[in-house]
Amino acid sequence: MNGTGTDPAPGTDPGGPDELPVRDELRGKSPYGAPQLDVPVRLNTNENPYPLPEPLVARIAERVADAARSLNRYPDRDAVELRTGLAEYLTRTTGHPVGRAQVWAANGSNEVLQQLLQAFGGPGRTALGFEPSYSMHALIARGTGTGWLSGPRREDFTIDTDAAVRAVTEHRPHVVFVCSPNNPTGTAVDADTVLALYEAAQAARADSGGALVVVDEAYGEFSHGASLLPLIEGRSRLVLSRTMSKAFGAAGLRLGYLAAAPAVVDAVQLVRLPYHLSAVTQATALAALEFTDTLLGYVEQLKAERDRLVAELRAAGCEVTDSDANFVQFGRFTDAHAFWRRLLDEGVLVRDNGVPGWLRVSAGTPAENDAFLDAVRKLMKENAA
Repeated sequence: MNGTGTDPAPGTDPGGPDELPVRDELRGKSPYGAPQLDVPVRLNTNENPYPLPEPLVARIAERVADAARSLNRYPDRDAVELRTGLAEYLTRTTGHPVGRAQVWAANGSNEVLQQLLQAFGGPGRTALGFEPSYSMHALIARGTGTGWLSGPRREDFTIDTDAAVRAVTEHRPHVVFVCSPNNPTGTAVDADTVLALYEAAQAARADSGGALVVVDEAYGEFSHGASLLPLIEGRSRLVLSRTMSKAFGAAGLRLGYLAAAPAVVDAVQLVRLPYHLSAVTQATALAALEFTDTLLGYVEQLKAERDRLVAELRAAGCEVTDSDANFVQFGRFTDAHAFWRRLLDEGVLVRDNGVPGWLRVSAGTPAENDAFLDAVRKLMKENAA
């Protein structure tokens, strides 16, 4: 057999990654991933369920065609036009002025976070997040050799500010992650909490120039409240990250970005790979920015559907965490994975994040949400019988 079969290639040893000289902190670990199953209703990965409108698809084709004519050349290494467009988008939608020098873009917000940890984390340094939260924070930390620390949350999944400040003061992390709205719980974090954590992080690391605080606002456009972006003003170690995967309905594009002090943008450029954003990616993202109003219209529809899911799930007898995102955490189940499996048998795929007793469902189209709710009602009645 060759290397594409189930047998090892000639001259190689059998076994998985743990049989190789991988770093100790990677041994026994599993890669990030969610099931990709062909079922009628897929509501497990927080995707925007609405396909891009045809006029935008046509505009993407035009811009990509223009970019293709010069693919023999490297793309704009600094993505100047794209960063300018993203800065204008943030300024218009948050009301807080942002300039191009304050914005950086990469292949998904995960790469943005990775670059931040490459620049500000790494061996001998630590990052702290408040779990349950976005699991990629810990995974990227591990991948960059950064130590990971888990901070506390309340029973209702909100952040206890006093307890969180104590954790920062005790552990003195070099990087602090705050996810708002939080994934997978959907809970938003208020500005006062972020400011308290920022001040605590700077005080804890005052002897070494302070600490970076990263607000992961991947679902920010879906929030009931205002963006935390204005908090970066005058705070050189506060970073806000965003993505085009959710609100822009462009998960397949892989475009994330951050807003911060220009010095942070300069720092991540020390670790970014050369020409990391392809000309095609930049062209596609610029086309999407031309259709901001249309795409944000879909966001309003999804917010309404999310609120409907919250109300209907509670009416069906489920506990539901208040959500500011495009998804809803619901439970509580004695065996959440068993309920997940029963929903799958009904043709509905949701997410089992491993939070004991809870599952997460993405807001889909009205028809998809109806199918999900019908399945939940059926199973809840069976459980009560």
